[in-house]
Amino acid sequence: MNRYFAADDPAWFVAYSTSHWVVLLIFVFLTAALFIWRKGLREGGGSRWVRYGLAGVLGLSELSLNLWYVWQNMYDVKDSLPLELCSLSLYMCFFMLLTRSYWLFQIVYFTGIGGAMQAMLTPAVGYAFPHYRFLEFFAAHIAIILSVLYMVWVEKYRPTWKSIPITMGFLNVMLVIDLGVNKWTGGNYMFLAGKPDTPSLLDVLGPYPWYLLSLEGTAIVLFVLMYLPFAISDRRRKRIAG
Repeated sequence: MNRYFAADDPAWFVAYSTSHWVVLLIFVFLTAALFIWRKGLREGGGSRWVRYGLAGVLGLSELSLNLWYVWQNMYDVKDSLPLELCSLSLYMCFFMLLTRSYWLFQIVYFTGIGGAMQAMLTPAVGYAFPHYRFLEFFAAHIAIILSVLYMVWVEKYRPTWKSIPITMGFLNVMLVIDLGVNKWTGGNYMFLAGKPDTPSLLDVLGPYPWYLLSLEGTAIVLFVLMYLPFAISDRRRKRIAG
């Protein structure tokens, strides 16, 4: 039992180990399957089951994680509150799927895909397969990305140029909130008090605290790149129509 749930499990996660590569391949397979079957889901009525299924995975992941924190006497406001970028994206994806909220979509399109993809490629998970935390971590992050892609490919939602400043405004509001919580708890939510111990994008953005400014610029560039496929598609349609 300790092998699967113990907080002091000695099996430490190794990036790009066999289990990590397997998870990434599963993610690629699920993404490809969602894209291939997007029209069938939209027209055949199966979209509802996928939407609620993804919401169920997200909800179960978050609920089980908090129960695990309590069970293992690990719950601490310093690092257990849902104030990390991926945690915020998880909650937004959950309610987006249940309500089909466009407002949530236009934010989580950028924060969900960008944040969860970085977490998948440079995981700060700690525990190796088959530990619960390994499975929960990757299941939650895969579900975040698939939730956003589901809304794009099946529900035909799309961001606009205005979605970028809206997302940046949301992130900066959360930055202020997290700075206050970090000061109160001694935590490091959104890595605003220091870089993570594991390799990440922050390693190439300069020393603390200057990487916070670099991160703002990087986020804007990344969001513009993420919007480009829609901008290019719009231009092509205008050319055809004109």
